[in-house]
Amino acid sequence: MYNLLLVDDEADTREALSNYFPWHDVGFQIVGQAGNGKEALELLARAEQPIDVILTDIKMPVMSGIELAEAVYEQKRPVQVIFLSSYREFEYAQQALTYRVKNYILKPAKYQVLLDVFGKIREEMQAAQEISAPARNNEDAHLQDEGGIISKIKAYIRDGYKEATLEDAAKQVHLNANYASYLFKKKTGQNFSEYLIQVKMEAAAKLMLNNHFKTYEISEMVGYSNAKNFTRTFKSFHGKTPSEYRNGSCQQ
Repeated sequence: MYNLLLVDDEADTREALSNYFPWHDVGFQIVGQAGNGKEALELLARAEQPIDVILTDIKMPVMSGIELAEAVYEQKRPVQVIFLSSYREFEYAQQALTYRVKNYILKPAKYQVLLDVFGKIREEMQAAQEISAPARNNEDAHLQDEGGIISKIKAYIRDGYKEATLEDAAKQVHLNANYASYLFKKKTGQNFSEYLIQVKMEAAAKLMLNNHFKTYEISEMVGYSNAKNFTRTFKSFHGKTPSEYRNGSCQQ
């Protein structure tokens, strides 16, 4: 799980991003929030655990997102920065390139855009870790039956998708989590989080056929504590909201 810091002077925006997007499903956890770049730098300096990614607004009082990115760059911190802003001016994109900002997301941040951007960032970070610091406990992993490993991971997800995590899946096959993720992507063409969402959404669709269950109950049954997150993910996967899906099934 990678650590994410949200930076925006609008508390409502921070709250929405924090609560209405399934960060855990794409391998991230929010470990802090800041109202401007200065607060963000202070959090970085005293953070008990390393912050891997900063999602920051550009226009903020005290210290802007551009100034924050510049400070992170000059301090040579191993942190990836992503801009979130309603401003489309080319000069911002230019400055983002100067400070190696990874991406530029326009407000309001769309669900699928966040899913795509952070899914790609996770892949890149995992690949970098595999290259720079291969897991010493997995020196003989390449000798194992890769097909068997993937089968075991898939079985683990299907049997316990409600609570399934990459870290626990890796333990089931005695691998480092980063290597397990890399191997899963290599053999299946899907990220671990993508397959987990697929299994959850397929299970949810089956549960929708039972009219005794309410949507929020199905949400909890497949591992979503927030019904709004569940509904967004369901619609993104199936192309319909849970109620639309259920009504369509009943009419068939």
